[in-house]
Amino acid sequence: MKIKTTNTELIVIGGSAGSLQVILEMIKKLDDGLNFAIVLVVHRKANSTNILQTLLQQFSPMEVIEIEDKAEIKNNKIYITPADYHLLFEDKKIMSLDSSEKMNYSRPSIDVTFRSAAEIYGENMIGVLLSGANADGVEGLAYIKKNKGKVWIQDPETAEVNYMPKHAVKEIDYDLIITPDNLANYINQL
Repeated sequence: MKIKTTNTELIVIGGSAGSLQVILEMIKKLDDGLNFAIVLVVHRKANSTNILQTLLQQFSPMEVIEIEDKAEIKNNKIYITPADYHLLFEDKKIMSLDSSEKMNYSRPSIDVTFRSAAEIYGENMIGVLLSGANADGVEGLAYIKKNKGKVWIQDPETAEVNYMPKHAVKEIDYDLIITPDNLANYINQL
């Protein structure tokens, strides 16, 4: 399937249980030189080390950065939300970290980041929801749609833990169903 060319400025990918393998497959196949940033919001334990950054960097043609408070966002980079912080967008240049209460038992919360990104990027963003065991991300996807952004959801049949994508497919007017095999290809076409 061919993707319509868009003015994509940001892709936010949210995932929980079972999403790491999908992210690894995607990163291996991404083109270097993308005209937008990719932000990953992955549920992790509060005391997680930054080993995720090291792991992903081994497979990525792009620089992988764990976000620090007030970090500047740049194109052709992959950003990882640190464990135990919500990620917010102040504007199209600056990201901030927040340690307020957990949402959907999670910090970082996919919903919090999807909502914040949608407010700033509107129609110029894509929210992608991957495998996971709770409903985090579904409300955020609805907010992205409300702000005219694009919504991609992992095919629940391909998800290691299908609760999150299955719930999203039922609730959200999505633009695309993706699989671990074709996610990078769709991103590279943007």
